[in-house]
Amino acid sequence: MPSNQINKNAWGGAAEFDSLLADIRSRRQEFEDQKYISLDIIERFKKIGVYRALVPKRFGGDEKSPAEFLQMVEAISAADGSAGWVASFGMNPAYLASLPLETIEKVWKETPDVVFAGGIFPPQPAKRVDGGFQVKGRWQFGSGCMGASVCGVGIMPDDGESLPRMAVMPREVLTIEPTWDVVGMVGTGSHDLVVDNVVVPEEWTFTRGGKPNLDDPFFSYPSLAFAAQVLSVTTLGLAREALDVVQSMAAGRKSVTGAPNLGEREYVQIEIAKAEAKLRSSRAFFYEATNDAWSAITEGGKPSDEQISMIRLAATNLTHECADAIRMTYKVTGMTGAYNDHPLSRIMRDSMMCTQHAFMGEITYKNAGAMFFEHKPLPGYL
Repeated sequence: MPSNQINKNAWGGAAEFDSLLADIRSRRQEFEDQKYISLDIIERFKKIGVYRALVPKRFGGDEKSPAEFLQMVEAISAADGSAGWVASFGMNPAYLASLPLETIEKVWKETPDVVFAGGIFPPQPAKRVDGGFQVKGRWQFGSGCMGASVCGVGIMPDDGESLPRMAVMPREVLTIEPTWDVVGMVGTGSHDLVVDNVVVPEEWTFTRGGKPNLDDPFFSYPSLAFAAQVLSVTTLGLAREALDVVQSMAAGRKSVTGAPNLGEREYVQIEIAKAEAKLRSSRAFFYEATNDAWSAITEGGKPSDEQISMIRLAATNLTHECADAIRMTYKVTGMTGAYNDHPLSRIMRDSMMCTQHAFMGEITYKNAGAMFFEHKPLPGYL
């Protein structure tokens, strides 16, 4: 078995966690048909601790490590890519910690299980008015917004000097327009967020990439790099599931043409071994980079620029290597895996969406390569 296996007892217990995964697997088509993860699943995410995982203990949270959180997203993604993608936004304390401390206390006053969804781009002009900022506009890619209680949108203050900010508001003051019509990760419900002249108090806004106002160890972990990791690790779960699907298919009957069983074919054995190697090697690099940076923090320091770059490189590498592994599993199954109701078809489509995300683009390799030669990366990389 791969290393870094998830400790299910830390997520509601093995029976609870396995039951959740089984339920998610059985309802994949439901999520895809309605284009969002059903709200009872979001409630079960709360129950096992997805949304309080990274919240400080003084606010009722569990203070889990980055690796523990990533392993949880990996496991859920194997059950369903969209469910894993939505669960990944349990990393929201990395964003919300940049709010003023008094506001943070209000966010988690009633419960640490706050479900946050955000639409950052494009930042919309926001006029400063009495009481805060007047927010109006439309934002794309509000993943998980159907189950959110709090939402954030990207704004650009009209003073000509401020950096882009995130304006945080209750879910009920904005409108969700169902625009999510895509090839994969359909169940994430990444619809448009529409806000019509809502005044958001300045203390409910924060500068994107700003310094956290909490000093717990997790908030020294690089937030932008972690935002890339929680999405990239969904591809890892998908790849593990794809390999398991092919293995179970090989246990079936022989071909009607008299050809050898799928698992008896040499070319299949070769391709699947290569796919397994891609998954395991990229996974090892991914968690190695994670644990190296976390060790620097737990030892009283901060991750170096090199360690942060390795997190970014490992996340992008993981996504593309695992997507390749999935493509290889899909190819060897021939027409069997091509039907839309076959698990490999959905896994393939979901993995295609992962590779399209800006965090996993070629620019990561350019920046990591620049740093290898002791050149500065582009702004926003570290």
